[in-house]
Amino acid sequence: MSPPDVNSTVPDLETLTFITSIGCGISMFFLAVALFMHFLLRKAKSNQATKILMNMFVALSLLNVSFLSNESVANTGDNAACVFIALLLHYSMLASFTWFFIQALHMYLWLIRQNVSITNYMRKITVLGWAFPAPIVIAIASVGEYTTVILKATSGKISRMCWITNSYIHYIVNIGYYAVVFIFTTGIFIVIAAKVVQARNIKATDGKRKTFRKQMMMVLSLFLLFGLTWSVAFFSYGPMIIPSYYIFTVLNSLQGFFLFLYYYHIHNDVAGSFSDDPDSTDSTTTITQSSINAVYDNIHH
Repeated sequence: MSPPDVNSTVPDLETLTFITSIGCGISMFFLAVALFMHFLLRKAKSNQATKILMNMFVALSLLNVSFLSNESVANTGDNAACVFIALLLHYSMLASFTWFFIQALHMYLWLIRQNVSITNYMRKITVLGWAFPAPIVIAIASVGEYTTVILKATSGKISRMCWITNSYIHYIVNIGYYAVVFIFTTGIFIVIAAKVVQARNIKATDGKRKTFRKQMMMVLSLFLLFGLTWSVAFFSYGPMIIPSYYIFTVLNSLQGFFLFLYYYHIHNDVAGSFSDDPDSTDSTTTITQSSINAVYDNIHH
């Protein structure tokens, strides 16, 4: 998410690379476990919310794999392989952003809108999630903007990465696209958080401390589901650049692990989070208001 600048030295590059390698490795393992649990053990029980989450897991898995293997491919000096891994990395990143958007859109339709009927709902959002980024990365590859980028550490060590070299493309495609996603997901996050907190306050039976803890867990869950942790990149300027690099690296390299904990928890909750998913048939999804109070409780759980 940082602008490409071949002439600059990246502060704390080696430490950040080490944290990223550990975090992405942990996330890859737990994302693989979650996908195994879903496709081999629980596929018959899956609903729309779980299917959307699984698509996000696949996108994040591709992102982690392509990111961790990127430097090794760059060091081979094979231009075709470098273009391919850069394209895969960029595609999986944009696909992850798109699934953050779809996750927020699904919750908006499910929790806020009333009596919405959508034909071929899952098919449409699946096509949106995976097809939308494809023309973007193909266009960038066609103009030759994927190539080797040299990263210089303060210790003098040089690292290579296959990535975008044009800063204008970076700001328009990466920062601009995520900014649009961020604005939408933040708006949905604020509305849902306000409604859930309000509903909890109205019929709260637990103590204030327990209620506050549940509300904080709900906020953290939505932050991860909507990919809001990526917004830390907006603060990577001036005196905030080093702290923001570390915060961004820790939160987003471990995002897959945190989402696995969320997935494991909701599928082992007796209440069954997202059990009040919209009624659906093979061709039409109907979203109604009747189950929203139960959904609010499930989000808290």
